[in-house]
Amino acid sequence: MDSLITAAARALAAGDPLGALKRVALRDDAPALALRGIAMAQLGDLVRAKALLRSAARAFGPREAVARARCVVAEAEVALASRDLGWPAKALDAARATLEEHGDWANAAHARYLETRRLLLIGRIDKAERTLAELDPAPFPPASRTAHELVVAGIAMRRLRAKTARAALARAEHAARHAGIPALTAEVESASLVLNAPAARLHARGEERLLVLEEVEALLASKALVVDVCRRVVRHAGNVISLAKRPVLFTLARVLGDAWPGDVPRDALVARAFRAKRADESYRARLRVEVGRLRTMLRTLAGVSATKRGFALVPRRAREVVVLAPPVEEEHAAVLAFLADGESWSSSALALALGASQRTVQRALDSLAAAEKVQSFGRGRARRWMTPPVPGFPTSLLLPAPLPSD
Repeated sequence: MDSLITAAARALAAGDPLGALKRVALRDDAPALALRGIAMAQLGDLVRAKALLRSAARAFGPREAVARARCVVAEAEVALASRDLGWPAKALDAARATLEEHGDWANAAHARYLETRRLLLIGRIDKAERTLAELDPAPFPPASRTAHELVVAGIAMRRLRAKTARAALARAEHAARHAGIPALTAEVESASLVLNAPAARLHARGEERLLVLEEVEALLASKALVVDVCRRVVRHAGNVISLAKRPVLFTLARVLGDAWPGDVPRDALVARAFRAKRADESYRARLRVEVGRLRTMLRTLAGVSATKRGFALVPRRAREVVVLAPPVEEEHAAVLAFLADGESWSSSALALALGASQRTVQRALDSLAAAEKVQSFGRGRARRWMTPPVPGFPTSLLLPAPLPSD
């Protein structure tokens, strides 16, 4: 490797893409193409970066398997940054195996971190945790240790473990300072802002207030009966009953939880659960059926009592009923939550992350665009959607994971 390539690589490792380009911008040999691609990625031109990295991978000879594998890993990182979540994971696995076979443990570990971050982004938390457990960050350079701790913090946020997340971010900040790369420091600061932002909204006895992650964790560990709107479950003392696939039952539980300790008139329940303008006798009969089903679902945690006006939620052992909701509730809030990270997303990537069909996501994006809440650029498969960060929205790290059946 010649001196210019070596100097450019050192500049990139130090987070100086312009310094690297000064040395290799006019060269078209394979190592220079790879370094130019990484430099363009650091500068934010992800389209150009992807093209350069693919050219470099083709330019490396058959005996340069490690160099080609490094290009694949770099391209995977570009794909993650551009939210191309459909990028073939098998290619990254093959590149990682090649790097491990040739003893390039640092880049092999980086490949695993990329896969873990992708799994975390699409809500596959259990698999992300298992993948991360295979790695020991101690022997790796500060940049890799920073990446490791950021993933640990991300998983802890999704698991609602605030203390673990804060400890991981403190270690990430320490490692980022040692790495001396401004982009890494900025990423740690961004994650810290997410952790300190409102994570949920509490509704209890007619009053509302915002909660940070520590308060959410404490609430779920308390003796209150919690109607969790974020994950569509009802929980108490470690017992969790999912109503995610029973939208009518969950709507009833949520409305009854909002009104506790009072009751809710039958007409109001019909309007919320069935979206009916008028509660005729057929709707009242349907309401009785659904309330009976809700009683059966919640029998271990709470009962549903009939009153003169309607129905009321009666906890069995809990002293209080509270409703835990997202900080902001509006139509297509989940789509806005992912877009609030400031990155550009394709509709297919959003569909994968949300566990929804691409057509459903596209309709949501069209509706948000009509309301001027999101904007798109590009055409066809290159079309991307983005929005400025929306205050109050949970980021993708705080969104619930897709259901196991998704």
